[in-house]
Amino acid sequence: MSDREPEVQESQEAGQAPSGERSRPATGRALRETLVTVVVALVLALLVRQFVVESFVVDGPSMMPNLLNGDHLLVNKFIYDFQSPQIGQVIVFMPPPAADATTDYIKRIIAVGGDTVAMQDGQVYVDGRLQQEPYLPPAYQDTYNMPPEVVPQGDVFVLGDHRAVSKDSRYFGFVPIRNIRGQAFLIWWPPQVAGAVP
Repeated sequence: MSDREPEVQESQEAGQAPSGERSRPATGRALRETLVTVVVALVLALLVRQFVVESFVVDGPSMMPNLLNGDHLLVNKFIYDFQSPQIGQVIVFMPPPAADATTDYIKRIIAVGGDTVAMQDGQVYVDGRLQQEPYLPPAYQDTYNMPPEVVPQGDVFVLGDHRAVSKDSRYFGFVPIRNIRGQAFLIWWPPQVAGAVP
């Protein structure tokens, strides 16, 4: 039997360096873990913004009194992958070429593909029936007249809630569903008006 010490000793307790050796600093590993966490979080945030929910800011008075200039909204970007646009929903969309605009618009859906829409003295009729618009106070109505028009399949007819100042389907025509970025569903800023989009 040799009196020499064995070349391999029993393993030390987990995380404990052999005697006479300094433990390596964990900063390199911690830094890698932090970087991986940050990258994963950024990728997830970008995916959420691209496909799920995005924040938009109202610019202008066309949706008063329900949405004010500067209100921050959350917009559901995937809802129309699973259901068709519905009358009364507030949407953010890329304006059609006739709008001659480069920024997204926000308006309310008044009629969908196949509906016949008309206006008489500011009152909206869809398929000959007067529409009840509880979100529209009388002070924000106007006296616009429009003969009956059939909304093409795949399009929607939109109006702003502040009819007297809104540039909408009365001026630039129908909006293709493919132009819709999503449905505005939540006001998150400023805090005093935070809540569901009316």
